[in-house]
Amino acid sequence: MNVYSQAHSLAAAIKESDEYKSYKQLRDKIDANPQLAAIVNDLQAKQLELSMKQMSGQSIDSDMQAKMMQLYQDMMRDPSIAEYFQSEMRFSLMMQDVYKILGDAVGMKMPGLEDISCGNA
Repeated sequence: MNVYSQAHSLAAAIKESDEYKSYKQLRDKIDANPQLAAIVNDLQAKQLELSMKQMSGQSIDSDMQAKMMQLYQDMMRDPSIAEYFQSEMRFSLMMQDVYKILGDAVGMKMPGLEDISCGNA
């Protein structure tokens, strides 16, 4: 069995999944609206910045957390953005399941994924 062929088959299966198709369709819808795209990209950049700070051991003050929560809540009032983030979450959960299945198969410990129960496994 060729591992790379199987990896390409897995990639094709992911691209055919409902989770990916929904995510891709909604991402394209967001990207077609420059104003929405800027808002979503800004939030994602801020989320990444906070995550990087947390991973490097820096503490996040409660004021910054409150601002991020308020920004997120404000954005979720827009139906297109809310639908996109829900779809992104479903796709991300599917990908976490895939990573966990692969890691478990080869005995790798994957921090943060130990307690995830995989669907259709």
